[in-house]
Formats: sequence, structure tokens, C-alpha cells
Amino acid sequence: MPSGKRARQQRQATAATAPPPVRSKSGGGARARQASPRALAIGGGIALAIIVAIVLGVVLSSGGGSGSSGGIVSSNDMQDLPATGSQSSAAAVPGASEANKLFKGIPQKGLTLGDPKAPVTMEMFIDVRCPVCQNYEVTQIPSVVKKYIANGKVQLHLKPWAFLGPQSLTGRRGVIAAANQNKGFEYAKLLYDNQGSEATQWLTGREMALLAASVNGLNMAQWRDDVNASSSEATAKGVDQLAKQKNVSATPTIFVGPTGGKLQDASGSSYNPAAVVQALNAAIANS
Repeated sequence: MPSGKRARQQRQATAATAPPPVRSKSGGGARARQASPRALAIGGGIALAIIVAIVLGVVLSSGGGSGSSGGIVSSNDMQDLPATGSQSSAAAVPGASEANKLFKGIPQKGLTLGDPKAPVTMEMFIDVRCPVCQNYEVTQIPSVVKKYIANGKVQLHLKPWAFLGPQSLTGRRGVIAAANQNKGFEYAKLLYDNQGSEATQWLTGREMALLAASVNGLNMAQWRDDVNASSSEATAKGVDQLAKQKNVSATPTIFVGPTGGKLQDASGSSYNPAAVVQALNAAIANS
């Protein structure tokens, strides 16, 4: 198996020759969000759901595309990895130190980050393979965490949705499994910091395990068991149901509003980080 750094180098070489999956609009800095297949092809939605379900069944029995048996993440995927995740591990992926530092000392409970008494809630639907989500996570989330969440003004609810294929379905369970140990946000940031090309099937069971091995204090055996557990799939289906209820059709979709009150879609038709900041400031001013 290639090391974390070598695997990353291989993906970077591939990404360098592949066309970008999402292009910025001219002026204003807004970008079109990744649209759901249901929004792009409503007439084929039922057929698509059937195909994805069949493919997911195959993936679940083949280790998430890693070439090894035993679940989404198998014992083969865990070879040579530490029992407990660490940014200092030889297997740690690039950006491990920064990701662990960003969330250090901030309360986490499951898929929620920040003070549970924070007056403003930010709810974010993402796909682990979405390049626009990656852009938001890398360029915007650090400042949101430092300016709004670390000081107790905002709590962030992460909703790992999936529509970009089988590895979105299996990959989000890595986030959910890490969240079971209150380390889902570190895992999600590392995933986006090391995201491969959307045109490739880069998010294998081995890659998921390398990301987990880079999260300080993560119990690797428990994480692997949780990835493969039916309870993680139940959590994922709960996200799907909420996305349907809220008519989410693209990622990232970000809702902002008073905690316990009605949240409004701050994303609009295009991904515009400035609009999210405006919504956060307005909600805080009114809290």
C-alpha cells in the first residue's frame, strides 16, 4: 500500500492534468454550487436512485473500492497504521497539524461544533467529493471558526450529504464515524485538504483510514467499526431525509438563523461566501 504522502502526490499529479470540475464566474467571486443529479435530471431521478443503491451494495461488500474485503474500511486498509490517530504519525496526511490545531479546545458533540448555547446556528450540507465544498472548507471555514464559533457566538451543524457517486456514500461514513468520537470536524477538514480530483475514485478505504490516522486521539479500531456499522448508515439516511425536507439540491448549502428558530438558506443559487458572512452577522446582531 502507498504511504499517505505518496498517495497524495499521485493524486496531485492526476489532478494537475485534469480539467477543473467547477469554474468561477467572472466578477464578484461567486461560484456555481455543485448541483444534485435530482435537480439536473428530475425525470431520471428514480432510475438514478436504483442504480446508486445497487452500486452502493457492491461497494459495501468490496471495502469502498480499496480492493480489500471486510466492509467499507477493512483490516487490510488499516495495515501499518497506529492504534490511535496522531498528526505526528508516519502515515499522517498533509495538513494534519493545522487541522488538529484549528478545532482544539472547541466543544464538539457528534456533528455539532461549538457552544451548544450559542445564539446562532449555522447548518451546512456538504458532499465529501464536492470541489466547491472543498473550496469553502479550505478558504472560509478557518475564519468562520475563529471569528464566530470559537467565541461562542455560532454553533455549526455539519450535514454530510451524498450525491456524487458511491464514494460520496461511503466516504461520508468516515466523517460520521469520527464524529462518534467528537472528532468529525478534524476528519472533514483533512479530507478536504487532501481531496482528489472529482474525475477519479480516490476516496478508497485505505485513504479514509489514512485520514483517520491523522486525527489526534482517534481510536482507529472504534472508528473502523463505526464506519462499517449500520448505525452510521442510519445517521446518513437521517441527513438525506433532512435534505429532502429542506429541498436541498446542491452543495454546499448553508442555513443560518437563531438557535431553535427558523434557519434561512444563506447560499442562494450560487456559492457566495460573502453572503454567508452577512447572514451570520445579521443573525448575531438580532440575537
